[in-house]
Amino acid sequence: MRIHQIDLPVSDVAATVAYFRDELQLPVEGSAVRIGWSTLQLQPAGSNPVGGVHLAFNVPANRFEAATDWLKARATLQRDLKGHDHFTFDGRWDSESIYFTGPDGLILELIARRRLPAGECEGGFHGSEMTCISEVGLPAEHVGEVQANAQNAFGLEPLSQPTPHFAPLGDDEGLLIVVDATRRWFPEQKVLPNARGIRVVLHDVVPGAVVEDAALGWHLRSA
Repeated sequence: MRIHQIDLPVSDVAATVAYFRDELQLPVEGSAVRIGWSTLQLQPAGSNPVGGVHLAFNVPANRFEAATDWLKARATLQRDLKGHDHFTFDGRWDSESIYFTGPDGLILELIARRRLPAGECEGGFHGSEMTCISEVGLPAEHVGEVQANAQNAFGLEPLSQPTPHFAPLGDDEGLLIVVDATRRWFPEQKVLPNARGIRVVLHDVVPGAVVEDAALGWHLRSA
């Protein structure tokens, strides 16, 4: 699965554009941020609350160390309750991650997935080496119900064994991170998930399908 576009409500479009352009070195056009094959379309939040939104960006596994050094020069890494700021996930994840905070309290992540192709760049990392938005967080009152709906509509399967509180649906290139609405985001475990006003367009799944949560305010469609 590929996340083609995410419409993201923000409190200040211009300031958020500047953050992604100047701090994360990503190309922008108007209010659209390009992350590899994905587009992050920034929109005024209006009545939608901001904060609690989770997005992850893929980086090549052979560039993860350079990406970590690059990010540490421009952001403070989030830590878990034990003080760790670098996380290795085994099993079906087979990945490494670091987390940081973006505008409006975005919970952002750089993740290196070892099964994906290596990058061709050497030396210092540049933001343009991010290959895609690979995760978007979606709160749910009933995780299993959203999982079933996404499987039926898009043909998505869990990357790893789901639980009643957490279901990662998709693959290394794109994941819907469906979480219980009362489960605070890893690693700091301070912020509740939010996706109100977020609209997502998916590619490489069953086309022409829609899954949404009217109560929690998010919408998915496949093209």
